[in-house]
Amino acid sequence: MKILVTGGAGFIGSHIVDTYIRDGHEVIVVDHLGSGQRENLNDQAIFYELDILSEEFEDVVEKERPDLINHHAAQKSVPDSVKSPRYDAKINILGLLNVLEVSVKSGVKKIIYASSGALAGDRIPAREDEEPRLISPYAISKYTGEKYLQFYSLHYGLKFVALRYANVYGTRQVADGECGVIPIFFNNFLTHQPSVLRAYPDQPKGTTRDYVHVRDVAEANRLALEHGENEILHISSGTEIHIAEVYQLMKEVLGHDLPLIRKGPRAGDLKRSCLDPSRAKEVLGWEPRISLREGIEELRSHIMHV
Repeated sequence: MKILVTGGAGFIGSHIVDTYIRDGHEVIVVDHLGSGQRENLNDQAIFYELDILSEEFEDVVEKERPDLINHHAAQKSVPDSVKSPRYDAKINILGLLNVLEVSVKSGVKKIIYASSGALAGDRIPAREDEEPRLISPYAISKYTGEKYLQFYSLHYGLKFVALRYANVYGTRQVADGECGVIPIFFNNFLTHQPSVLRAYPDQPKGTTRDYVHVRDVAEANRLALEHGENEILHISSGTEIHIAEVYQLMKEVLGHDLPLIRKGPRAGDLKRSCLDPSRAKEVLGWEPRISLREGIEELRSHIMHV
């Protein structure tokens, strides 16, 4: 199969590209290297350094004629979406619309879309059919993306699978302040700096999250090539854990005892988040295989050998 991956030099996208290439697929990567890293690129992929909103993007899709587009290019920060809703909408809504328009023109058969667990409903663990909590522009833009996918499927026959990720972690994740606490905590441990816990007054152990390893996420994207038609699926561990408990686990694995400083929550932060992944097992045959402890131990080994 010929597959185009937007954001294929990013943390999650590059792991997906590696998985597709290992399976023998022909892969094209489109990434403007804003947050993506050139060193993440698989040298067997065809690479175009450009923005998904550019006119050149249509030229690339028309030239390459992929069977499927895996869309991982995105504005990923919840706090940044609160600060700049227009920019968030430009990338996450208008960018997706450009991908969809070009896909219809070029005969793309299916879209795999990176959605978000930020849409999770109030139930813990949340199911896909619940009313989402749209408490940030980021959540609004990702939910809008799902609705546009449904529109293009209904009117143009463009198939899709939207994967709502829990908190993804693993190698190649950059501690840029908005990528999740695990790489930030790792950096602080390695530099002997205390870490900050963002906590609501009634949740002294911090918000809760559901962590899924990036290789498990890549496997879901592999299975979504052949399985799932017009589906919205949770990709998660299904396990809820407080951030302070994650820190404690990392202390045990790394053998450090640095303090955790408590501060107030960030704007747009969900107090609790945990997703039910059972439908992904039904539709894709997917389930998480790497535990949080295993993933943190793997990260420790990777960092120590870099």
